[in-house]
Amino acid sequence: MSTQTPLTVGATFSFRKTMTVAEQAMFTGISGNLGPLYVDAYAAARAGASGMVAFELAVGALTTTCLARLGGPERRIADLALSFSAPVMVGESVEASAEVTALEGEATTCRIACTNTGTGEQVATGTARLVPFASKG
Repeated sequence: MSTQTPLTVGATFSFRKTMTVAEQAMFTGISGNLGPLYVDAYAAARAGASGMVAFELAVGALTTTCLARLGGPERRIADLALSFSAPVMVGESVEASAEVTALEGEATTCRIACTNTGTGEQVATGTARLVPFASKG
């Protein structure tokens, strides 16, 4: 007997967040990434950026909020693939979204995307697969 939250193809969820300096510092601490584009506004400016660049994985992580809301408490991420087409500057806002595109047995495939809400530019796209928490696949 399945106690999982039922999902339907076409179900969507979106989440919007501003990428802040405080979060940039926390992600630096978590990841250990001290790349100049991410921690040094002067180095970022020398590279042509208008400010420090938000960590791509921090931007992409916003999609996990969408996936968790769609999947419910019984599912986890088994696969995640993201492509980043443009940088996001610290201080800019991003809207992440996820849409259920396929249901195969107990696995759920989702299309995911991140859009810079200031420019309207899609900055990341990809896919994710959700499975029951106890699944090994």
